[in-house]
Amino acid sequence: MLKKKTVDLCLWYVVVIIISLTTVLPFVWTISTSFKSDSEILSGTMNFLPKQFTLDHYKEVFSTMPFLTYLKNSLILALGGVVTNLFFGSLAGYAFGQLKFKGKKALFLVFLASMMIPSIVTMIPTFIVLRGFPLMGGNDLTGSGGLGLINSYWAILLPGAAGAFSIFFMKQFFEQLPHELGESARIDGASEFKIFMKVYFPLAKPALTTLGIMTFQSGWNAFMWPLIVLNSDEMKTVQVGLAAFQYNYSTNYGPLMAGTILATLPVLVLFIMVQRNYVQGLAEAGIK
Repeated sequence: MLKKKTVDLCLWYVVVIIISLTTVLPFVWTISTSFKSDSEILSGTMNFLPKQFTLDHYKEVFSTMPFLTYLKNSLILALGGVVTNLFFGSLAGYAFGQLKFKGKKALFLVFLASMMIPSIVTMIPTFIVLRGFPLMGGNDLTGSGGLGLINSYWAILLPGAAGAFSIFFMKQFFEQLPHELGESARIDGASEFKIFMKVYFPLAKPALTTLGIMTFQSGWNAFMWPLIVLNSDEMKTVQVGLAAFQYNYSTNYGPLMAGTILATLPVLVLFIMVQRNYVQGLAEAGIK
């Protein structure tokens, strides 16, 4: 029995080590490549430590493109997405989790069903709606004559202001909280919005932290939609900007790897800072 338990434990450690190496090694290789010279990168040698350490690729990232502008745009859009999803997602999640109203189950099923629709399917309709937005971007009252909300921050923020996953996630959390808290506040004459803001919202810190990290990461790493709706160079995000190092028949790997490391740091630092609340939020929201 003891021998079998030891074998199982060894197999477990082997599997964990293999999975860990599979996850970590590409990131280590990216860091190593960003410090290698062009000749060493193209030589095809498999060495993790650069033979000739150089910072030229990091300098090239900032010299060949407005990288700080791209970082600023990504930060604005990621934080904007966090704020809108936390507020509207928690509002809707509170309604589905704590309130009783007609059509509640059917409406929630519609939100769940929308999560099954690939985002690529809704891209063209969403683009047409944003381009035809009245009185914006040179458009007249009928939505003609200009670009509408295209090539603006709103083209990114509005479509994802209250994602179906945000609503589902917060609903799972709020329905676990006691209904008696809200009933007591109603007896004292509090409005429904005040009950949400003063009673339930402060209790949702772990779930809000988890959802905030997920939303920030999703917004920061977004590529396809910003590529479609943000046309001007000063509006590009960092992920779209890094694509400039990929050409038709070749790739400038050094600056691309350096830019990738710089783009990864904000998300990595954020996760390290709030990882405890992140795990707690996953557990309390019932996400297994």
